[in-house]
Amino acid sequence: MNTPQVLLATAVANEPDVFALRRDGRAIAEIVGMERQDQIRLATALSELGRDRLGCAEVTVRISLAADPVPALEVTLRWAEGPPPAVEALGSVRRLIRELSEQSVGRRGVIVLRHLIPVPAERFPEIADRVAAALLDRAAANREEDLRAQTRDLIVALEEARAQGEELKLVNEELAQTNAGVLALYSELSAELEQTNTGVVALHTELEDKSRQLREASEAKTRFWANVSHELRGPLNSVIGLSRLLAEAGPGVLGGEQREQVSLIAASGETLRTLVDDLLDVAKAEAGQLVPQPAPVELGLLLAQLEAVMRPLVAQPEVILAFPDPASMPALVTDETMLTRALRNLISNSLKFTTSGQVRIEVRPQDPDRLEITVMDTGVGIPEDEQARVFEEFYQVRGPHQRGNAGTGLGLPYARRIVELLGGTLILSSAPGNGTRVAVVLPVGALPAAPAPSRVPCLISCDDDPAFSAVLRPLLARIAETVVQVADGAELPEAARRARPSAIVLDLDMPHIDGYETLRLLAAAEDLAAIPVVVLTGLPVTEIERERLGPARAVLTKERLGVRDLACALGLTPPEESEP
Repeated sequence: MNTPQVLLATAVANEPDVFALRRDGRAIAEIVGMERQDQIRLATALSELGRDRLGCAEVTVRISLAADPVPALEVTLRWAEGPPPAVEALGSVRRLIRELSEQSVGRRGVIVLRHLIPVPAERFPEIADRVAAALLDRAAANREEDLRAQTRDLIVALEEARAQGEELKLVNEELAQTNAGVLALYSELSAELEQTNTGVVALHTELEDKSRQLREASEAKTRFWANVSHELRGPLNSVIGLSRLLAEAGPGVLGGEQREQVSLIAASGETLRTLVDDLLDVAKAEAGQLVPQPAPVELGLLLAQLEAVMRPLVAQPEVILAFPDPASMPALVTDETMLTRALRNLISNSLKFTTSGQVRIEVRPQDPDRLEITVMDTGVGIPEDEQARVFEEFYQVRGPHQRGNAGTGLGLPYARRIVELLGGTLILSSAPGNGTRVAVVLPVGALPAAPAPSRVPCLISCDDDPAFSAVLRPLLARIAETVVQVADGAELPEAARRARPSAIVLDLDMPHIDGYETLRLLAAAEDLAAIPVVVLTGLPVTEIERERLGPARAVLTKERLGVRDLACALGLTPPEESEP
């Protein structure tokens, strides 16, 4: 059923009509099954709209049952001539009835109210009959009865409002208690968080202290290795040299047994010197002082020489040492000495722990830019859980294989460190009883250039302008650990002798001794001539005497000086952001 079922159609012209509309609307709402509170709301809304439209021409109200889209009680109020509804009246009605629509065309208008009802459309005819009978019974009622009914409705509404007020008061009290609990919990959590933060700060401080101690210990260890290695080299060279002199002595000076003992001394000295060299190289590598010197290398000749050195070290006749054919080796650019030492350590390590089978060296290109040199053996192998630790300095895998194979635990760490310095990688794979395979992957072309440092230990700037010096200092601080500033060229040489700077930044235009003369004094001093100098000037380019700036590394203008310019002039890696 899509056609609305009209329950009431009436005109509203005066106050009694408004009372009758309220009464009839309340009765209809009750019959269609609306709740008591909703009945009062509908009646009140009709009363508000009726009073607001008093004075308008041809005001009619129609109350009907609408089935589309869902069953609802629909109230349509129209007027033919009159002002638009008051904003206050519409606001009050909207708070009472959720579905309200209003439309005005000129001085005509219509207001439609809808309220959902729990009645199916099939019962609409039955509802209409009941409404007609109820309205007929109420037709004889007078105004006093309407007022008493309205008063009763208001009393009921007040009682409900009072009950809701009490309930709201209880809810507010519960909310206040909850808020108090939340505040207490917040205070407790804040205190705990503050304690936790204090603990975190203390832990962070402790970790920083431990990191500093570890760094200092590592630096002390590196210095110790370097010092001990240097101290050992002198006596070792003497022992080896004297042993050779004795071994080369003519017949009759040494007996056969003595000559054999001298040879053993010389051989032990060579072994010890190799170990000292490795130890010193490890110390240099940790300190960043071991720098590759790349050059074209004949890999075939390098492996042939290495085979000649390593073959006498094959102690077991059951072990085969196999090198590749030197004639088929590809071209390679690397540091020959460092590569030789890395491969010697790997091969020596394989021979030490292989009692039967073979130690094989293979060379093959990985791709056009990389070369792989592999050392494979059939030795005891390394357990999987030990394979990461064998690259720790001085660590050795424990087991019966160590009998008669004394070592320092430096071979693999030293080899990997050298391979990484050469721009390559070292990959180890092994299994107990199945031997070990170590692959050295190297670039075949020129080695990548070592990255330029981003900071230097110390810089000295010389400028008589205190304002510019204040601007220059933070720029220099971004590329130097220490910044020393002097205001006179006469003070600069002595300041440079005290600070031993990595570079000098020199102003060209100074009153007493200008930059030209200061630069000449620095170049003439034997102990200062090697310090790089960057000249700064505010003079026009045409006024600079370039022939007198020969010793300077670069000339920069003050007008657009930035930290990137300074860094590049000093051969440093510029910071990511430069100052204007």
